[in-house]
Amino acid sequence: MSPLGIGLIGTGFMGKCHALAYGAVRAVFGDVPAPRLELLCDTPAEKASAMAEQFGFARATDDWRALVSDPAIDIVCITTPNKLHAEMAIAALEAGKHVHCEKPMALTLDEARAMTRAAEKSGRRTMVGYNYIRNPAYQHARRLIGDGAIGRLIHFRGFVDEDYQADPNLPWTWRATQAEAGLGALGDMGCHMLSMAIGLMGPIASVIGDIRTVHETRPSPEGGAPRPVENDDIASAILTFAGGQQGLFSTSRSAWGRKNSMVFEVHGTQGTIRFDQERMNELQLFRNEGDAATQGFTTILTGPAHPPYGQFTPAAGHQLGFNDLKVIEAAEFLRAIADGKEAYPSFADALTIEEAIHAIAASSGQRIEL
Repeated sequence: MSPLGIGLIGTGFMGKCHALAYGAVRAVFGDVPAPRLELLCDTPAEKASAMAEQFGFARATDDWRALVSDPAIDIVCITTPNKLHAEMAIAALEAGKHVHCEKPMALTLDEARAMTRAAEKSGRRTMVGYNYIRNPAYQHARRLIGDGAIGRLIHFRGFVDEDYQADPNLPWTWRATQAEAGLGALGDMGCHMLSMAIGLMGPIASVIGDIRTVHETRPSPEGGAPRPVENDDIASAILTFAGGQQGLFSTSRSAWGRKNSMVFEVHGTQGTIRFDQERMNELQLFRNEGDAATQGFTTILTGPAHPPYGQFTPAAGHQLGFNDLKVIEAAEFLRAIADGKEAYPSFADALTIEEAIHAIAASSGQRIEL
């Protein structure tokens, strides 16, 4: 297959992550089509040129519409603020491009549904950036569950916490507005945990949610009166999965000391699986077997026995990192394009996650006072 031209829109945290991933994916996974770092877009033009040179892209532009219509581009990577996702993705699909878009898909469910319809109409491949589900430890948890290692599933607990908005004196940013960011902790972090929950437990059938804004205003970066925070700092929910199991979910961007704490437990009739993203190369497994006096959790340290860890390094214990997960994600997308198959999660798959987080927000406040 001929090399696939990559067009990257945005050069922030996730923009750089995409650039590193597509720059490394062929070296790590030799069985994928070769990506060609063709065109980078950012503003102003001077920044785009500088970042294109740093990231290894052949050309730069400050016009995203020129990028999505460029005939040398096969894949458009969208790593911009959330409010821009829908317009860019739909335009790229209409131009016949494959689209790799960061989460959340869009600000609203209507926008996410429009993106999904555009993808179905175009026949192009789409993927949403839920890179944590690429972790070999997480994938091993799925295999253990599929093999019946912990028996019949009965309960899920998932928590995702950071402290990047814990300080009430941090200045106001666009992330505090519904018009720019949409949902707060739910859209920024909680959707990652729900992507994990669905992969482990199956589809979510219903939710009962509660959301809170901890810091209702933040200092204006320009000085003057504080500016309002319009979205959630904390969100919690009771989940019911299609299989009938219950789950508990919570996310906070105001949890001091938590940097990327994504913890899940899956309880079964014969054991428990536990994972924490801050120790992302470990998986905890308890099985109700043997002598009760010596039972306990086993720590599984990921290595080549947990694909695709061995593609990065042949030695267990040397560990993968955050950016490696995006390399795995890029490889899966390239394979889907080469094989003419749907990628996971496609826009249609990710829409179910969007529906869940918006349902949690919508159900907040429907409580019985005691």
